[in-house]
Amino acid sequence: MTFSLSGRLIDGGHELVQRVYYEDTDFSGFVYHARYLHFFERGRTDFIRLLGVQQGALHGASDPSEAVAFVVRRMEIDFRAPARMDDVLTVVTRPADVRGARMLLAQEIRREDAILASAKVTVAVINGHGRARRLPEVLATKLGLGGEDR
Repeated sequence: MTFSLSGRLIDGGHELVQRVYYEDTDFSGFVYHARYLHFFERGRTDFIRLLGVQQGALHGASDPSEAVAFVVRRMEIDFRAPARMDDVLTVVTRPADVRGARMLLAQEIRREDAILASAKVTVAVINGHGRARRLPEVLATKLGLGGEDR
């Protein structure tokens, strides 16, 4: 069996399998609502990693105006059903739109075929000074999306 800690690229996106641990749950035994943010973040990070982008290298550019960082600007989450300890979840991440200095990503957390939570995430692209900058062309191309203002 081929296994990757970073998940796998799928047609139009990425899948990451994660197990729910005790630390992810609250007193009720359900996953604490804020932990879903961690699962979504891991999905986004590993998607970028599997596209061949080393975020550490992007952040560490010697010229801060050339550095690239990703920050969540907006997130809309729909919680549909709870996850429980020991559940095996799949985090699905798909780019919905990529333009200039932002990416819109659609994410889902699934347990088998059931969608437990979905999110629409707007990620801003900034430089080392915290100012908006265009997404590097190589990443925009790998994401396979882009608007006319690319």
